[in-house]
Amino acid sequence: MKRFSAPIIWLAGILLVALIVLFNAAVLMRYAFGQPIHFTEEVSGILLIWIVMIGAIDAERLNQHLAINVVTDLLREKPRLVLDFLTDVASVIVLLFVAWLGWKLANTVQFKLTGILRISWFWIDLAIPVGFVGVTLVMASRAVRSFQRLRLRDRA
Repeated sequence: MKRFSAPIIWLAGILLVALIVLFNAAVLMRYAFGQPIHFTEEVSGILLIWIVMIGAIDAERLNQHLAINVVTDLLREKPRLVLDFLTDVASVIVLLFVAWLGWKLANTVQFKLTGILRISWFWIDLAIPVGFVGVTLVMASRAVRSFQRLRLRDRA
């Protein structure tokens, strides 16, 4: 999974830089030249959606998503490993279901165009399945590691 993290981080970083440059250009054009950039709001919304969905992949890889460990911290090692594995498997199932729903949404709105740039909403809504499939891959690799740790513990 580590080899895939660099392109994800770079993509999110490039999109974030594009968003910052766009905001600065919009402020400069509006207040210095009195000529607003009309597509700023639309493009910034699209960029923000993609940044969040791509960032979620790396946040999951770094185990930075919100977790409540009150119950798992009270468990012994084997029950905790079993619970970790079951949680990972359940997460993969839910994430794949949401990715599928996102794909259906993207296909449903593919002929709907944005108001200013006339971009298909497909490209905006595609961020949902891309992000959720990415997080699913991270969770699936974590489930495999949980299963391996469980098997190693049983052998010891």
